[in-house]
Amino acid sequence: MSPELLQQILFYLFGTIAIGSGMAVVSVRNTVYSALFLVLCFFNVAVLWLLIEAEFLAIILVLVYVGAVMVLFLFVIMMLDVKKVTKSQLKSGYTRAALLIAAAMLVELIMLFGYRLQNQLPADELIRQGLEYSNVTEIGRTLFTDYVYPFEVAGVILLVAIVAAIMLTIRKRPENKQIDASKQIHVNPADRIRVLSMDAEKGNGEDA
Repeated sequence: MSPELLQQILFYLFGTIAIGSGMAVVSVRNTVYSALFLVLCFFNVAVLWLLIEAEFLAIILVLVYVGAVMVLFLFVIMMLDVKKVTKSQLKSGYTRAALLIAAAMLVELIMLFGYRLQNQLPADELIRQGLEYSNVTEIGRTLFTDYVYPFEVAGVILLVAIVAAIMLTIRKRPENKQIDASKQIHVNPADRIRVLSMDAEKGNGEDA
């Protein structure tokens, strides 16, 4: 089997799994299963980036999205899930789905690197760039030359989203007690403290 044909087979295989898992994200009703399918989709996209020699993007996708963001998503989903799940249902349902997805990811890794270990897919035929080629350099050059305006627009959109999220979080709510710092600074002590003049009173008992 030629390396070009094998690369096409792997591309269509991982691409099909990525599309199928992406459709499962929006079709399943269980939010935990949806998040697990999203992990599988991200992993397959990372494998596709490995096939086109974009190793930096693949590693960032796995480390940032699969390793950090999706763990946070799962934590929030499990904390905010209004449907109470018993311990037996949690053990039999979510754990089984997670193990199946992890097994699928393991099989994909074995299929991707198995041929190279068997010397059926020589590494020299996969490398199309020289030793001086760097993914990080090429990504930076492309972002700040060919796509500098879309990159700046995306940054502004993210900034607006961050500001909007902060404003929605700090909005005034009647059940929350908030402190106005400017009112505290300009407060008059005479309005807050009242000195009362009281006559001294003798105690009932005698001092020892």
